[in-house]
Amino acid sequence: MGFMASRIFFLGTGGDAFVIGKQIRASGGFIIQQDDIQLQIDPGPGALVRANEHGVSIRANTALIVTKNHIHHCNDVNAIIDAMTYSGLDKKGVLLAINSLINKTENENPYLTEFHKTLLEKFIVLNPGSRVGIADVEIFGLKANTEAIGLKFITDDFTLSYSGDAKYSKELAKEYENSDILILNIRNPFNEKEEGYLNSDDAVKIISKVKPKLAILTGFGIKMIKADPLYEAREIQKQTGINVLAAKDGLIVNPLSYSAKTSQKRLNVFKESEYSVDKEHVQESKQEKLDFDNLNQDNN
Repeated sequence: MGFMASRIFFLGTGGDAFVIGKQIRASGGFIIQQDDIQLQIDPGPGALVRANEHGVSIRANTALIVTKNHIHHCNDVNAIIDAMTYSGLDKKGVLLAINSLINKTENENPYLTEFHKTLLEKFIVLNPGSRVGIADVEIFGLKANTEAIGLKFITDDFTLSYSGDAKYSKELAKEYENSDILILNIRNPFNEKEEGYLNSDDAVKIISKVKPKLAILTGFGIKMIKADPLYEAREIQKQTGINVLAAKDGLIVNPLSYSAKTSQKRLNVFKESEYSVDKEHVQESKQEKLDFDNLNQDNN
């Protein structure tokens, strides 16, 4: 049985130490629900708590996806895995993540613990150009900056791209081509530049080239909060002619309202899938989860 409706759920929209540290905006990332699939992206500080507050079952996660090995993007990664799997009693789920979250590098230690790796059915390094299939959803790794990746999700009904923490370049917009919905981490307002992050000027350039049906701004830093994301979104919309939303904590978007049949968009220019989960496996996993939960309730 699938979800009642497809939706994109923003658990948090904060994007820098000031906003997240004071919880001016929450920092839990977002969730995509499509048919039998639930994907949780960038579970920053408070993701587990925010999901519970909004009635989102972490146990329903099919995959957990992390675009950056940074506390703002993955603070709750181990807690989410623990909740998904009942600390390994019900081994399940797939983690797709940037290499530095999974493997130690010369400059970084991964936030993911060795113990929590063992609780998952599979963990996969997602690089720019990689492709992974989860039932009818294709997930592509995109270029962002040297410390992060972006994401593209292609379903039968819509295509969604997420910038992650990206550095603007002329090539960046090409990564998001054919997107119906574009989610951009816009840390700073107009005329405020910061190395490795996008601002409202960058949003105008990207949105003008990609021409999605809907652009959603999130990942706000303190300067963006002071400038007012709603005002910035209105100005970006005015300059691009595209529908632009400034996300708020708890925002729910129905992606089917902005969908186009996208079977023809399933491109072959990326690598072959490193991993694939078919529909039957997802449905079996959900039934196993229900049986496991019911067994525990009976035992209690």
